Amino acid sequence: MTKTEIKTLTNSITLSISPAEIIKGEGILEKLDQKIATFGDRPVIIGGDRSLKTVQSSLKKIFEQNQQISKVCTPLQECSESVLESLKTDVNTHKGDFIIGIGGGKVLDASKLLAHQCQLPILTIPTSAATCAAWTALSNIYTNEGAYQYDIGLTHCPNLLILDYAIIATAPKRTLVAGIGDAIAKWYEASVSSGDSTATLTIAAVQQARVLRDLLLQKSVKALENIGGEDWREVVDATVLLAGVIGGLGGANCRTVAAHAVHNGLTHIRASHHALHGEKVAYGILVQLRLEEMIQDNQLAISTRQQLLQFYDQIGLPKSLEDLGLQNLTLEELRHCANITCLPQSDLHRLPFKVNVEELMAAMVSTNNII
Repeated sequence: MTKTEIKTLTNSITLSISPAEIIKGEGILEKLDQKIATFGDRPVIIGGDRSLKTVQSSLKKIFEQNQQISKVCTPLQECSESVLESLKTDVNTHKGDFIIGIGGGKVLDASKLLAHQCQLPILTIPTSAATCAAWTALSNIYTNEGAYQYDIGLTHCPNLLILDYAIIATAPKRTLVAGIGDAIAKWYEASVSSGDSTATLTIAAVQQARVLRDLLLQKSVKALENIGGEDWREVVDATVLLAGVIGGLGGANCRTVAAHAVHNGLTHIRASHHALHGEKVAYGILVQLRLEEMIQDNQLAISTRQQLLQFYDQIGLPKSLEDLGLQNLTLEELRHCANITCLPQSDLHRLPFKVNVEELMAAMVSTNNII
């Protein structure tokens, strides 16, 4: 290889835009025995308590038809380094040759990272529409107590994503509401961090984020009123699939900014752990807009936040710390959360202006201010 070729390779950018294959439909899982048979003979199954109960009987039939020998791991509680080590032991002991992740964000993140570390194919089966984790080449790592630590970029998106609407429909409505909060953040984060970019794929990602926002603002209320209906399916597709496209096309800058950074800080407060990922991210959007108002005197941010407050009221997303169940948060805990959010490596610093701890704390306690 010549020096020029080496330099070109060094300057290259690798994008993992989508799963190799996506199959979606109503009650499709039980019809995919031949497809699942192509991945191997010894699958390792990772899921949470509810997700395993929802899907395990269907998978058992498939494995019996395929004469596959499966290993079901202990229901996952956290996507942490120690949990990953235990899962790797399970894979090696079972001599597993592919991974199936069944569940929500943390289960799917753990499954993808395990497959990455073991160099095995990965199938993702989301059991709710709470995140786009079934799509992405990214895993978030937490402590065993549920505090966010860091994320890891993976070499590729899942080999197969199975989106079975019959499975998604069994999830609590709250999970879809949270998914809407997580997905709609793509626009508010990508437009701030990358809205002025001239890079072709970044422009495409930002515009996809705008389309995603508009779709969710228009269809979410009707979707939540009619679980299983056409609008519901479109919103499920938006939160699970389209939201994943944006990070794939635009990379890290289009994936997370202040809204997700605030989520990461909140996970270091134990009292926030009952709140879902997307609920904390949705609150984080309001914090980001407050920062734009306070620091930049951004009038568009003011009107945008008022619009979102009305939308949140309609579908039940949290507008304040109180709505997150943190009404008894102490000043010390708030400062600790703000300090974590403002760490040098935080995605908060993708904002086009500097933010200090005091400014962040002020924004966090004033998200539902009416102008």
